[in-house]
Amino acid sequence: MDPARLIAAVCSPAGRYAVVEVHERLGSTNSRAVSIAQPYAVVVAEVQTAGRGRLDRTWESPAGLGLTFSALLPAPTSAPGWVPLVAGLAVAEAITAVTGLRPALKWPNDVLIGQPQPAVDGSPVAPAPVAPLGKVCGILCEYLPLAHPLVVVGIGLNVHQQRPDLPVPTATSLALACGGRGAVTAQEIDRETVLVEVLDRLAQRVAQLGLPPPEREATYTAYRQQCATLGSLVTVTLPDGSAVTGTAVAVDADGALLVDDGWQVHTLRAGDVTHVRPARDPI
Repeated sequence: MDPARLIAAVCSPAGRYAVVEVHERLGSTNSRAVSIAQPYAVVVAEVQTAGRGRLDRTWESPAGLGLTFSALLPAPTSAPGWVPLVAGLAVAEAITAVTGLRPALKWPNDVLIGQPQPAVDGSPVAPAPVAPLGKVCGILCEYLPLAHPLVVVGIGLNVHQQRPDLPVPTATSLALACGGRGAVTAQEIDRETVLVEVLDRLAQRVAQLGLPPPEREATYTAYRQQCATLGSLVTVTLPDGSAVTGTAVAVDADGALLVDDGWQVHTLRAGDVTHVRPARDPI
């Protein structure tokens, strides 16, 4: 990754950002971003050794295969619960712009893509009409309660990983997902291009959360249209270990997921979602 080219693409006057750091190796891009505490700063790591996910999970990123970065943005004074959701939307929109693929979103902060299935000889083939969804991106947001509050949006996106490079069978990458379906081949996917697209759309979508409610509605609608969780039978494991199973019926104005278990509608603001039965075929 060329830091000079990246800075030219995303920093003023061409872009929205003020500071870009590119590290060959870093413990956590979110932790580094917190220490900077400056709006419109970006921290990128080629290798991340102590990444932090939701629920205090840790993970490492391999060198040169994916994108691991954090962006510091002014925190919206309204609808803060929507920040992880629109961050996922920004990633999905960037993937579509670069590859032609159309990902799905899993509430609150995962980006999913249908995975092509291997042929008998192990070579990739075109996906079946219903291809299993694989996680291509995870997001962790952290709020900084400063005089002018900031939000750190940490993103890990699988780009060039092949199957042996991925930690779990349910993960995938842009290279695997392209498999002849995208506007570009796996070899043509440029990580810098993807990163620039994500950063630009991320700044736009988070800024839109600060607009008056009627003007925010278009962003909410865009998310809901791409959210595979809505309409699905889901099990949501809550932070205290309990679980709710039912149909995901809505995402409310605060970004909470509403799940109808047949007896009552639960308003869930955090949790791990498992899609027990999808509402529609994967995108």
